[in-house]
Amino acid sequence: MNYRHAFHAGNFADVVKHVILTRILAYLMKKDAAFRVIDTHAGLGIYDLFGDQAEKTGEWQDGIGRLIHVKPPTDVAQLLAPYLDAVRAQNPDGTLRYYPGSPFITRHMLREQDRLMAFELHPIDADRLKENFAGDFQTRVTQLDAWDIFGTHLPPKEKRGLVLVDPPFEEKGEFSRMVQSLEKGHKRWPGGTYAYWYPIKEPGEVDAYVKALKKTGIPKILRLELTIRAPSTPPRLHGTGMVVINPPFVLEQEMRVLLPFLAELLSDEGRGKWSVDWVAGE
Repeated sequence: MNYRHAFHAGNFADVVKHVILTRILAYLMKKDAAFRVIDTHAGLGIYDLFGDQAEKTGEWQDGIGRLIHVKPPTDVAQLLAPYLDAVRAQNPDGTLRYYPGSPFITRHMLREQDRLMAFELHPIDADRLKENFAGDFQTRVTQLDAWDIFGTHLPPKEKRGLVLVDPPFEEKGEFSRMVQSLEKGHKRWPGGTYAYWYPIKEPGEVDAYVKALKKTGIPKILRLELTIRAPSTPPRLHGTGMVVINPPFVLEQEMRVLLPFLAELLSDEGRGKWSVDWVAGE
């Protein structure tokens, strides 16, 4: 699936993924104690929606382009507010041009005591990311293969926080690497929250991934999915998913409010579907 992110920034999958991210961060902020976010595949940090790559696909127009101007119901609007605030902060003149990736969304929400570690393997993207956070003492950017950090950078000294895993799916085996990294990370930091994004393109791959997660024996795995169209032949991206390990206790109910709204708004001709279920409970 080549998921080089500049082509897809702000699309429906980004919207869902980043809304979930902000809800987890909002929960972590309820306590005064510091937390750390570890972003394993951080990308550039911010994307120009009028740039050549984003313009080539135009996917953002059916993602953040649909959401930014609607007026949701009050309960939905309250839950979306941190996400939309982060997007609007990068577009102060009111014109939607720049889309913040997960590092910028996270950094927008951090308090003085919180920290962000952003990892990116691609040398050009890593350099751009370092430039984007130059002089920011709360953020550390490192060029490194994200799959190596689970044995070396966990747990963080704060003992509170989130590991966000958002692979580009440019190579085969990403689903297996996600399971392996979770097993390694969870052994070192069983109390941390982990959020793993995945594309829904070939249902068989996702089914195998979920079965592999169940075999790990790791408890408290919440699965969140949204599809905007039916599967097709040949396969194309038709949905987005995220599993959250040790999710905030409010996240399940919040997503039961958010996902129906987003499924209707972002889907093709109202054919969106959503699901919230537990891969593993307590």
